[in-house]
Amino acid sequence: MSQKIVITGVDGSETAAAAARTAAELTQAYGGRLHVLSAYGKYKADTFSSGEEEIVFTTVKDAERTADSTVSELRRDFPAITITSAPSEGKPGEALVKAAERLDADLIVVGNRRVQGPGRLLGSVARDVAAHATCDVYVAYTHQR
Repeated sequence: MSQKIVITGVDGSETAAAAARTAAELTQAYGGRLHVLSAYGKYKADTFSSGEEEIVFTTVKDAERTADSTVSELRRDFPAITITSAPSEGKPGEALVKAAERLDADLIVVGNRRVQGPGRLLGSVARDVAAHATCDVYVAYTHQR
């Protein structure tokens, strides 16, 4: 039997972190692997120089840092599961669906941050993922109770 693959996306927000935590809990229950991604828009790079040192900031690196930060926290609290991370170009919903297809994922976990209120009229990551995913989608409750 193959290991279940769960995917979630993070953007540095508390609600994304809550959804990632739910994804880790489900992954642990499945006995699977968790893949955390952080989406970024168009590739952009800024270079800063200080004396002889040159520092390059890119949207890819920023997304990578966001995903890695969440993964570090999750590994501390869920040491028994395998967790990977990666930046992914595109809108969050599209990036999650593409990654799920590429990795042959069993489940995508998203938060419900914009499913309520005006966001549900304008669109949300959860709605976009549910409409296009080729695997199961779990919408985690991420608001404060």
